[in-house]
Amino acid sequence: MKLDKEQLFNDLEKQLREGKMDRRDFLQATGKIALASLGLTIAASLKGGAVDAAPKFTAYPFTLGVASGDPWPDSVVLWTRLAPDPLNGGGMSGSDVPVKWEVASDENFRKVVRQGAGFARAQLGHSVHVEVDRLEPNQVYYYRFQAGKEVSPTGRTKTLPAYGSHVSKMTFAFASCQNYPQGYYTSYRHMAAEELDLVFHLGDYIYEGPGPAPTTSSPRYHNGPEIFTLEDYRNRYALYKSDSDLQAAHANFPWVVSMDDHEVENNHAGLIPEANQPIEPFLVRKAAAFQAYYENMPLRSSSLPSGFTMQLYRQFIYGDLANFQVLDTRQFRDDQASGDGRKPPTPESASEDRSIIGEEQEKWLLSGLDQSIAQWNIIPQQVFFCERDFMIGTGDEFSMDAWDGYSANRDRILNFAKQKGLSNLVVLTGDVHSNWAADIKADFNNPDSEILGAEFVGTSITSGGDGYDITDAQINILTENPHIKFYNNQRGYVRCTATPESFQADYRIVPYVSRPGAPITTRASFLMEKGKPGLQKIYDGAVTV
Repeated sequence: MKLDKEQLFNDLEKQLREGKMDRRDFLQATGKIALASLGLTIAASLKGGAVDAAPKFTAYPFTLGVASGDPWPDSVVLWTRLAPDPLNGGGMSGSDVPVKWEVASDENFRKVVRQGAGFARAQLGHSVHVEVDRLEPNQVYYYRFQAGKEVSPTGRTKTLPAYGSHVSKMTFAFASCQNYPQGYYTSYRHMAAEELDLVFHLGDYIYEGPGPAPTTSSPRYHNGPEIFTLEDYRNRYALYKSDSDLQAAHANFPWVVSMDDHEVENNHAGLIPEANQPIEPFLVRKAAAFQAYYENMPLRSSSLPSGFTMQLYRQFIYGDLANFQVLDTRQFRDDQASGDGRKPPTPESASEDRSIIGEEQEKWLLSGLDQSIAQWNIIPQQVFFCERDFMIGTGDEFSMDAWDGYSANRDRILNFAKQKGLSNLVVLTGDVHSNWAADIKADFNNPDSEILGAEFVGTSITSGGDGYDITDAQINILTENPHIKFYNNQRGYVRCTATPESFQADYRIVPYVSRPGAPITTRASFLMEKGKPGLQKIYDGAVTV
């Protein structure tokens, strides 16, 4: 009997509307149908298939470099993907390939501490995810892979300090939004030269659209039209990961990655696509996008997708210094209020029933904050958290895609922090392709309300092109929103340094991305001090003419 997928989707949606099925069960059920449509079963792929024990590659297979991520005190994920012909499906056969790996305490691999072998699975795009355990906390390690006679580049990684151990300092960077056609990844080359313990990527690792045609004057071009299938997404990741500057930043530090919208489709909301289209094609696309994301990121097996659901919110504890709770603001959100865009607040956008992170993730976040003993509670996430009013003068206008479009969800978090006496919140944000710094207020409508922490919004790596510093329009927005202390619209990343007494954010910018080779400078630095609520600007690198 032929499976009527459309009828199954309709029946499941009806059960969800009538309260006969909760959201998680609905996601799992529809995800299975989406996978059936794709002809993919990820779990089955892990069982392995035919093995090519003596592979002969048509070209060097480690074209996409190496990476590490999701570090723990005793463990880290090592990643690579075999792709001798990266932009054409990888250029591998349909067989699994044995891959050896080594971890050493020195760059020359004279002191190998862990080694083993795994498989580059054909059904996972010949990617390799090794979860190396029995490592020492707070230690630098070097790693490499070997497939056949070919050896990968060497990567450098670092484990987290032991849980509860005293940590006097850590330095990390965060970045987002790297639209390939809009510029060169020079910022990553500079990031690779920093002395960092960790890197957070806050989303929009790839862009799904077609980009400009090669006949235009764009700095670079996408490999093909808008992407929909698993092979489309694999080829798009291969294009981005072939960039040598991005590879350098991956090879030098462990990364913690999270997804926003363009890894699937612009401004989608949970189960709901951006455009008004049937749900099934979108879910099929989303399942393909999630699988390709897993294949190309240094993620643990706990993040292996199940259909179009994927575990991306997770916690990393950096000794007694920092509690990182990485959020997923895209997968479990309700649809944007008022049709998305910038709109005045409405009963819908302020509804207690709506959420940007979902009930389960909200409980997890609040529980983590409640149990934290860290000096800093740091929340890496995707979209603007603080209130940001775009309407100058009377009235309000907010982005419905940001937390302003889910204000009750934000209020619950702020009320909890106020009740617990927290003043050490640090929210890290991407998405908006510009730099911002803001005080997090218990009540944004009351200038005298207490300050609970700060939000640091990082600009894009390339999205938006060369950019500019600030115009009168943004100066007016800062005046309208007195809790927002800074704006800049150039490309780069944010470098952060935490100690038990202070948290500092340095906005690192390049003057252009339309051609390679740009120098990097610090545009501004902001400081938070324990016991002194409110951001302090301690450096201003503005160029005066």
